Amino acid sequence: MRTHLFFITAVFIGTLMGCSSDDNSSDADYLLTYATPYPSSHPFSLADQEWMDAVVEQSQGRIAFKPYWGGPVLNADMSMLEIRHGIADIGLISPIYVKGGTHLIRTQAGFYGGVRSIEDQVSVYNCLAEAFPQFDRELEGLVVLAVQGGNLPAIITRDKPITSLEDFRGMRLRTPAEMVEVLRQLGADPVNMPMGEVYSALAKGVIDGVVAPGDTFYSLRFSEVADHFSNIRFSRGGYPARAMSEKTWNNLPSELQEIILENRNTWESALSRLLKIAEAQGLEFGQENGIQFHDFPDQEQQEFDQLYNAAALEQALSIANIGIDAEPVFRTAQQILAAGSPIDCERGSL
Repeated sequence: MRTHLFFITAVFIGTLMGCSSDDNSSDADYLLTYATPYPSSHPFSLADQEWMDAVVEQSQGRIAFKPYWGGPVLNADMSMLEIRHGIADIGLISPIYVKGGTHLIRTQAGFYGGVRSIEDQVSVYNCLAEAFPQFDRELEGLVVLAVQGGNLPAIITRDKPITSLEDFRGMRLRTPAEMVEVLRQLGADPVNMPMGEVYSALAKGVIDGVVAPGDTFYSLRFSEVADHFSNIRFSRGGYPARAMSEKTWNNLPSELQEIILENRNTWESALSRLLKIAEAQGLEFGQENGIQFHDFPDQEQQEFDQLYNAAALEQALSIANIGIDAEPVFRTAQQILAAGSPIDCERGSL
């Protein structure tokens, strides 16, 4: 008997959105829904499609996917809960935007001061998740299918470039949660909002700029609403970004579970490769569309890096009052990174 692992809610939304499905899905034993807020042309989604193609091929068509691209099936701040409850079988999750329940995962994204590659972001996250059980507790009800790193952010601004630490003062900047405190110390007014809301916020002048990599000039069209790119280096870490509901996972036979797990590296490698391509394209697109590029002095960068790590340690200590001992996580991340690439978890053990 054919098993359908998708839910009425997702089907109804997909019907309204006119989403396309795999033409061969009628022959599959397991039809899995996939939801993401990003359009099918976004680098995230292109990586998603590579993973789906690999799983379909290796399962010999026993698994098929019904994707919902670019729609409101999942909410950034509720995506983990929605996947747990079956709004979609698999989806893009955003634990760094969740307001509760992912305190360590959200905070640890700021523990990677000095990281210089997407591959190292993912590897360090995996080391930490293996060493500290709190990561699994915060992901209860989910099976992580991919960890995502990202191009290191810089600063994109509307009207005023940032070429020194003093220039941060008074600037209202959208930033990931792990960077809020360091920007606040520099006199900026940091705002944490989903990336999908940034374009309109820049266009309306609600924010002065955004901490973001150069790929966003093209992928999110920030070149239409900003004029400056300041090449300050923000370190940031990896985080689980694709997950399946545990209920769906448990309904799959073990041989198909194995195929899905074996393709985790396929997904992560595709994300890394496509993000790097997107950054190069984005920077070129920005240059062609009048973006002004600004260097950030080395001395100022060193001072910023010191502030960044000091703020990260403060954040680690701040969640002790809710019963999470994050200081060892911070120190382990820093020791692993200090040992250099390739990442070796054992070299960072406390």
